[in-house]
Amino acid sequence: MLEINQSSVVLMHFDLKLSDGSAADSTRVNNKPAKLQMGDGSLTANFEACLLGLKEGDKKSFTLQADEAFGMPNPDNMHHMDKSRFSAETPIEVGTIIAFSQPDGSEIPGIIRDIAGDSVTVDFNHPLAGQTVIFDVEILSVS
Repeated sequence: MLEINQSSVVLMHFDLKLSDGSAADSTRVNNKPAKLQMGDGSLTANFEACLLGLKEGDKKSFTLQADEAFGMPNPDNMHHMDKSRFSAETPIEVGTIIAFSQPDGSEIPGIIRDIAGDSVTVDFNHPLAGQTVIFDVEILSVS
């Protein structure tokens, strides 16, 4: 049976929880396992390090501190925008996550953190930045 190494292709289920036990993400919700090419940058080095040496059928749980998972919030990722930049159909409410188009056509999510007059504060940090996370994995196959 193959062990996961730096060049493995891994099919796995994972559950990502916050330290209070609340669910952050899971492949089990839609029963769609994640396919991962180790080293392709889709997971951080710390997440990949947790998987090294695991084999098909293994189940393991890892707790990652914020700086090992999604990093700490960066104040440079907080942007103040004029309310006029939002379309009439977009609900401008604290806590709303909105996809913003990048110049290259890709989209980045931003969370509305504050509204003051015509100024809207949007947080482009990863939603889990600053959070300790529990990463539960079940390895389905390794190739």
